Amino acid sequence: MGYTNSKKYDGVQLYQKKNKDISYYIRYKDENEKLVRIKIGDKSKGITEPYCKQKRDEILNKIRLGEDIKIKHKKQKVVTLDELAKVYFDDKDLENKTNKKLERKYNLHLKGIFGDRNINSLNKDDILELRKKLMMDNKSNQTINGIIVLLNAIINYSIKEKGLKFVNPFYAMRKLKTDSNRERFLTIEELKVLKEKVKTDEILFYFVELALCTGGRLETILNIQKKDVNITNKTVTLKDIKNNSTYKGFLNDDFSKHLKEYLNTLEINDYVVGAKDTKCPTNTLQNKLKPILDRLFNKGLDLRDSKNRVVIHTLRHTFASQLAINGTPIFTIQKLMNHSNINMTLRYAKLSPDSGRDFVNDLYKWW
Repeated sequence: MGYTNSKKYDGVQLYQKKNKDISYYIRYKDENEKLVRIKIGDKSKGITEPYCKQKRDEILNKIRLGEDIKIKHKKQKVVTLDELAKVYFDDKDLENKTNKKLERKYNLHLKGIFGDRNINSLNKDDILELRKKLMMDNKSNQTINGIIVLLNAIINYSIKEKGLKFVNPFYAMRKLKTDSNRERFLTIEELKVLKEKVKTDEILFYFVELALCTGGRLETILNIQKKDVNITNKTVTLKDIKNNSTYKGFLNDDFSKHLKEYLNTLEINDYVVGAKDTKCPTNTLQNKLKPILDRLFNKGLDLRDSKNRVVIHTLRHTFASQLAINGTPIFTIQKLMNHSNINMTLRYAKLSPDSGRDFVNDLYKWW
C-alpha cells in the first residue's frame, strides 16, 4: 500500500505497514523549492495527525523566517489502557465507590485484548471486532453494551478528571438494541423443582431462599451478613449495591425457622452465603447455579433469547411477579424491590388479578 493523503490536514500522509500499524509523514517544499518527505513516527508510538500538522506548520514557519531546520521527532508518551484502568479503579476505591464486578468485567473482557495497547492506536474498528467476538461467544446485547460503556467510562474519566489529551473514538458509538423487558418468571411448580435441586448444596440453598424471600440482586444477597438479619422480627437489611442504598426485606415463616438454626453456627460478621467469614465469590455462585438453571428451564432456547431464558436475575423477577399475582399493591412491590422509580415496577401491574371487578360491582349498591 502506498502513501495516502490525510483527509483533514494538507501535507500530512499516512502509510499502512504490514503489521497494520500506520506511519505518519509530512511533505513540504524547502527553501530551495525542493519537495521533501519526512517520517514523523508511528501511530503505535503515540503519533497522531494533529501532531504531524503541528510539526509541519513549525517547519514552514522557520522556512519563512529563514531559520535553520532541525527535525526532532518528539515521541509522545505511550499511555496504555491498563494504565487508565488502574487510575479509574484506584480512584473509585478512594471514593468508596468501588464496583468489583466492573473490575472483573474489565479483566475478563478488555484487559487481554486492549490492556497493553497504546490508547492512541485504538479505533472504532477495534470495538467492532470486539463486539463481533462477544456475539460469537453468545454474549447478550446488554452484556456487550455494558463492556463498551465501561471502556468509555475508563477513558472519559482520565480525559475529564486527569487532563488526558485524547479524543475518545468510541464516545458516540451506538448501543446494540436490547430487550430489557424480561418476561420469564418461575411458577410455583418450577420453584418446587428448583428448591429440590439445590437443597443439598448449602451455598445454593441459602442463596435461592434469600433471593426468593427478598427479591435482592445477586450482589445484594451475597453481601448479607449475620448482623443484617433480625430473626425475631423476620427482617433482613439489604445493601443495594447498584443504587448505593440500604432497605428492608422480610423472611417467611418456614425459611426463618431453618435460618435461625444456621445463624447460630455463625459469628456476627460472617456471611450467610459463603464460607462463613468469606463472602461467596460472584463467579463461584454463577458457575454453580447457572448450569442448574440451564438444565431445568433453558433446554432448546437460543442463548441470546434474553426474554425467555431463566437466569439468576429471574429469581428477582419471580419475587416481584408472584407478589403481583397475589394482589400485592404496586407501591408495596416498589418498596420491596427498592425501585427508585415507580415506572420500573409498573411492568408487573399486568400480572395483578382483576381485583377491580368486585369494587365496580359494589360501587352503587346503596342505590
